[in-house]
Amino acid sequence: MSHSIPSFPTEVVGALAADLRKRVRGEVRFDHGSRALYATDASNYRQVPIGVVIPRSLDDVIETVAACRHHGAPVTSRGVGTSLAGQCCNAAVIIDMSKYLRGVLSLDPARQRAVVEPGCVLDFPRGKAEEHHLTFGPDPSTHDHNTLGGMIGNNSCGVHSVMGGRTADNVHTLDILTYDGLRMTVGPTSEDELEAIIRGGGRRREIYAGLKAIRD
Repeated sequence: MSHSIPSFPTEVVGALAADLRKRVRGEVRFDHGSRALYATDASNYRQVPIGVVIPRSLDDVIETVAACRHHGAPVTSRGVGTSLAGQCCNAAVIIDMSKYLRGVLSLDPARQRAVVEPGCVLDFPRGKAEEHHLTFGPDPSTHDHNTLGGMIGNNSCGVHSVMGGRTADNVHTLDILTYDGLRMTVGPTSEDELEAIIRGGGRRREIYAGLKAIRD
């Protein structure tokens, strides 16, 4: 039997799945078993997703978002599902970063910075940093399996965040992708840089101008 998903008729789901399989090198799972597995996180919430994509590369993530945008499907990024308030559950296409996008790309002890992929488990870079007598301050109780992407999304804390700050206090820059396809690096921005971005126009200007309005 086939079951339609609310707001997503069976034929639309089928077309989306076929499109994703053409575009994505990673795993595309729209079977009932996979959808059931990703319907929950560490909370009591349960929402069956449209389907699941497990990207092998950042290009897969970009293609997944583009396909979902084309078919009008929402997306939800997911690490390993340790969220306690249903943040990983949605009637959307779930993008699971934890299987392939889990590397520590670089570690610079002198600048006290690491570059990681979103599915990187917290203890991976912490283990490397400890070789240089450094650490990453926020440490939820799930530190040996929660991902840094999830920590950023939830602004995770942990008992040592009193000493080292929350996750937001320990993130320097982010490489982000918006639903409408804009990819950009965001981070510390001076007033002069902010005004230059706003003068530059385009979608980036809209985002920064909106954030400036909220701040002001």
